[in-house]
Order: sequence, then C-alpha cells, then structure tokens
Amino acid sequence: MSRFIVEFLKDVLGPNGRQAEICQCTLEVEAPDESRAADIAKARFCEQEQLQNWSVHADRFQIKPATSPSR
Repeated sequence: MSRFIVEFLKDVLGPNGRQAEICQCTLEVEAPDESRAADIAKARFCEQEQLQNWSVHADRFQIKPATSPSR
C-alpha cells in the first residue's frame, strides 16, 4: 500500500479583504491508490470534525504521495 497526504482547504477573506487559502486539516492515509485515499481521508475528516459531509468545513482537498523520511 502507498501512503498519501490529504489536505482539506478552505478559501476565506482575510482582514485586508483578500482571499486566502486555509488548511483545515492534513491527514496521512495508507491506501492502494489516490481515489481510495480520498475516500478514507474524507471519512476520517468527517469523524474527526463530527460532520456528515466534509465540504461543510472545506472547499476542496488535494492529495499528494507521502515522501519517505530520508536516512
């Protein structure tokens, strides 16, 4: 299985009136592929935040492969 980093992101207006991207949550998940990683991360995010739908607290998510720590 591969490891993926999934970030849940929200666009908000800053005090200066400019749009800013805020990371609501970052999860590391183990899954066979990106699609399954997204499903697992969405379920965990909902459980963690006590939500029925992840999009209540985030506008989008992005997935990237987790890098192995260098030795």
